[in-house]
Amino acid sequence: MSTDGRQILGKMGEDLACCELQRRGYAVLARRYRSRHGEIDIVARDGTAVVFVEVKARHGGRYGSGGAAVTAWKQRRLVRMASEFVARHRLHDTPCRFDVVAIDFEGGRPTIEVYTNAFTA
Repeated sequence: MSTDGRQILGKMGEDLACCELQRRGYAVLARRYRSRHGEIDIVARDGTAVVFVEVKARHGGRYGSGGAAVTAWKQRRLVRMASEFVARHRLHDTPCRFDVVAIDFEGGRPTIEVYTNAFTA
């Protein structure tokens, strides 16, 4: 898949993830939050918790599931970015967690899975 194709797939995945999270009662606070360590796909609030969401969109299982794509290295980067977000927004006393939304576009209709509290900091 070309770079443009991956970007389009990623944007579609993020849009679907936001819709699914909102359907579940999350309030989306930010999309594509940039920090010096990289980018967090979605920052949301679920009840009292601030949730840092990594979206993994796939077209088929050739490279494994989207959920499996959040490696230990990626988890460490997300934790650093989340720490920066918490500091910048003075949320030190706010509970936080990390969710992963995996979207598979194979078969015509996207399949969306939300892994709540997918990993810990």
